Amino acid sequence: MGDTPNAQTASLDRQSEMNGHAASADIPRSSIMEGELAGQANTSTVPRGVARAEVTADLKPENPLELRPVKVGYTPKSYIPNTPLSVATISFILGITFSFGIAVCFLGHTWNLWWSQWPLGVYIAAWATFHWGEFAVTAGWNREKCSVDSFLLENGATYHIAHGSALIEYLTTLYFKPELKSHPYASLIGLVFVFLGQALRSAAMIHASTSFSHQVAFRKLRSHTLVTDGVYAWFRHPSYAGFFYWALGTQLLLQNPVNFVLFSIILWRFFYYRIKPEEQALIRFFGQEYVQYRSRVGTKIPFIP
Repeated sequence: MGDTPNAQTASLDRQSEMNGHAASADIPRSSIMEGELAGQANTSTVPRGVARAEVTADLKPENPLELRPVKVGYTPKSYIPNTPLSVATISFILGITFSFGIAVCFLGHTWNLWWSQWPLGVYIAAWATFHWGEFAVTAGWNREKCSVDSFLLENGATYHIAHGSALIEYLTTLYFKPELKSHPYASLIGLVFVFLGQALRSAAMIHASTSFSHQVAFRKLRSHTLVTDGVYAWFRHPSYAGFFYWALGTQLLLQNPVNFVLFSIILWRFFYYRIKPEEQALIRFFGQEYVQYRSRVGTKIPFIP
């Protein structure tokens, strides 16, 4: 939803951030251009060149290495330094992780190691792709909100525990009961879910462009309009649905029955309680227009109409 919360809704935004899952907000389209908010100050009595210089100065980071989003009022919340060096380092690490996953996928069978199976390689590569893709799409289509936060690497302890639990179940079962991992069709179905889920989420972020935000906000800007075309004509919250099926696909890929059930419950509960307040705000913003849209288009997440 909206781009930047006001002081009264800051606590709601913090509560609505993804605790354990990568999240996004499907929000009304905004056409705000760089510097628009800063340029709203009264400059009628100030020469145009001076006013423009002051606005430009306000947008310049104090630290030349700082990667500050140009959207006034948006502050990165990551503990990772918000600098190009951090972005380069994280991208390098994710690239190495992706390459390792690809190597395990295509060459693992030649290593004669009990754990070097192609589903594990795809899982590792998919995880790296997801986080790098979040930043890349934000940088390409939503520059005004781009920061080191856009990697979504600090989704909270629950998120990392969930992925750690998935690896533990996979490796433990593979070591002690390898026959339980002998269902290649399950892994292939999971691979399809991972691919389609990633594609759906990225498509939603690209289509919404500057209207997309990883944070839910509860204040409507004057330039907001409701996005109901493109992928939003089929999914009311396509980025949520995309992540939901991507995450479940990873557990099918690994043939993890325990974590598949846990992921299903935790993700459903998360999105159920995230969507409710978000849609209440959208109804305040757009009234019957959003009510009619909601009645036409479902979330495509089971039991969340």
